[in-house]
Amino acid sequence: MSQVSIIIPTYNRVKLLHSAITSVLNQTFQDFEIVVIDDGSQDNTQEIVKNFHDERIRYIRHKENKGEAGARNTGIINSHAEYIAFLDDDDEWLPEKLQLQVDLLKDSESKVGCIYTGYLVVDTTKGKILRRRIPIKRGDIYHDIFVRNYIGVPSTVILRRECFYKVNLFDENIIFGTDYDMWIRIAKEFHFDYIEKPLVKYYIHKNRLSANLDIQIKGFETILKKYNQFFTLNNKIYCHQYIYLGLLYCCTGNFKKGREIFFKTIRLRPFGIRSYLGLALSLFSTDNFRRIRNLIEKFLLYRKNQTPF
Repeated sequence: MSQVSIIIPTYNRVKLLHSAITSVLNQTFQDFEIVVIDDGSQDNTQEIVKNFHDERIRYIRHKENKGEAGARNTGIINSHAEYIAFLDDDDEWLPEKLQLQVDLLKDSESKVGCIYTGYLVVDTTKGKILRRRIPIKRGDIYHDIFVRNYIGVPSTVILRRECFYKVNLFDENIIFGTDYDMWIRIAKEFHFDYIEKPLVKYYIHKNRLSANLDIQIKGFETILKKYNQFFTLNNKIYCHQYIYLGLLYCCTGNFKKGREIFFKTIRLRPFGIRSYLGLALSLFSTDNFRRIRNLIEKFLLYRKNQTPF
């Protein structure tokens, strides 16, 4: 039996999928199985997968689209290895990724359930590296993970199978942010560790799910509702998350809803500067709002040395 099961969900992305699978086959660590979950594609995904002619690759097709959570769950259920890694069909791994993670996970105590890595954010059209995301949280991160998704994209992660025995599978009721929900649940039971080196290429393109702000909002509201008890007991974190939700609404042009959220957070934390900043930004037009917000975000990231610009 292989040491690592690699779950690759895919939907109508044959060109990107080919590169994703190739990046796995080019790993320095080779003791793995690949489980490709075709989530109801209408293109020639099956043909592309079978053209690799590698017995370690298994292909499973959903007759109907079940979404990213459903696809990942099918992959987990049909995998066999002790360790499970995820790779989105539009991402790629650098060659050392699996070897470094497996070595670290083997050397870690059983309390460590997840190893994640840094990653590169890459513009698909230009091939240009836009920024580098470097991990900063390890150990018991349960409280921290409610502030922000420090783990990042699923393609950086390798997990012990035991994690799913403890916390169950991905929540298929969440249409966006299902990975964030999973990291929260795992963080309650296990510790996290990381490899600082960027070992994943995360590609930015117009067809990625995260480009759909309406879906982002629905998913984020579901998570806030699911963990409402924690958020209401942690006023600062609660406001931080709701400010982000208000910004998302403003980015879609729904300034009325955004202002309602900013006023709510101001009432909860009258001295919180970000609420007032969000409220001020909501007075601009949609295009100007997005432009100014992007400039502020870049400045804040630069100040934190999280990424070079």
